Amino acid sequence: MIVRILWCLLNLCLSLSLSGCCSSKEIEDLGQVVGVSLDLEKEGSVPWDERQEAEYLKGKRITITNQFVTSETTGGITKEGKSQHKAYKNVSETGDAILHTLRNMLLKFDKRAFAEHSKVIVIGEDLARNLSMQQILDFFIREQEIRPSGLLLIDKNRASKVLETNEPNEIPTFQLVEMTKGHKRTTMIFPPMTLTKIVGKLHSESSFLLQNVISDNGNVKFAGAAVIGGKSKKLCGFLTDKELEGLTWITGEGKGGLVKDLDEETGQPFVYEILSMKSKIKPYVKGNNISFDIKIESEGRNAEHWDFTEELQKNKFLKRAEKSVEKEVERMVKNVLDKIQKEYQADVSGFGNKLRIEYPRVWEKKKKDWDQTFSEVPTNCEVKLTIKDYGTSSN
Repeated sequence: MIVRILWCLLNLCLSLSLSGCCSSKEIEDLGQVVGVSLDLEKEGSVPWDERQEAEYLKGKRITITNQFVTSETTGGITKEGKSQHKAYKNVSETGDAILHTLRNMLLKFDKRAFAEHSKVIVIGEDLARNLSMQQILDFFIREQEIRPSGLLLIDKNRASKVLETNEPNEIPTFQLVEMTKGHKRTTMIFPPMTLTKIVGKLHSESSFLLQNVISDNGNVKFAGAAVIGGKSKKLCGFLTDKELEGLTWITGEGKGGLVKDLDEETGQPFVYEILSMKSKIKPYVKGNNISFDIKIESEGRNAEHWDFTEELQKNKFLKRAEKSVEKEVERMVKNVLDKIQKEYQADVSGFGNKLRIEYPRVWEKKKKDWDQTFSEVPTNCEVKLTIKDYGTSSN
């Protein structure tokens, strides 16, 4: 009997502790922030009634656009399966500080902004060239509500355009997240850079890359990468798709992709599909001189070949194809090294980290001005490719 009474009292105590949540928020009252864009406003673009205020604002004027998903945007499907309105709502506000500007959105949006599901931050080119990444991202790094796994992207034009689409049922932020997963299938997409990763880059004054995205009439596309300088923490310039491919071969971080080349004897296209890729950067120090060797290895398959006069299994053809693709990879590597060493003077491919590991004393002397030193360091690249598969066709 006593045991039964104690059991009942225990169940009563447990039920009281599970009676509710004092910090719960009604979803109808929330505006889920899924994406954010930041753009620099040019002189003269401030509305007339705000110009007096702008006179004493010494900082840069920034337009922030929040992409919201609310209970209203996720409903309203017609019988034909089409949405009665967009699946998202973009709200913009302009100011000279991030948090102050975000709070001013309360004056034009009736939902409480909830950013724990924020997935993407897109930064416009003008803003990235004029302010450092540390200044731009300071609020987002400090704010506990912001997910540290959020992706960072650069737009070569105006970032807010990336958060627009002509498809009524699509949410641009979610589309960008899915597109970044393509780096496992191509060397023209940079592995996702998150807030977590960028903090270490900023503190160590290391140069790094951010994926570049462009928008054209509501259609978005990844197009190369943006180079962020280590000391300035500002945008230095851009790498093209081909240059980003060359950089991926240097780092060996590619999970898949293609190399298109022309057969030297027939002039017909040949496509090499990457099955595996690895790269080793080896530093050498002799006196005051530093140099690097890059050894790249890859296994792949003949994915496409337009010359049907030769049997693909023949060693003569396979060796010729391998050598041809190796030259193409070496060419891409040389082109991107010329760009990051001579033009941008930014080590975005990890050479400095290799020197730090193998020659820590030398690194301590060179790390302060490493990007400048890197611009003058000779590099040598050796590529070894093996075609181990030519598909199900024998001819």
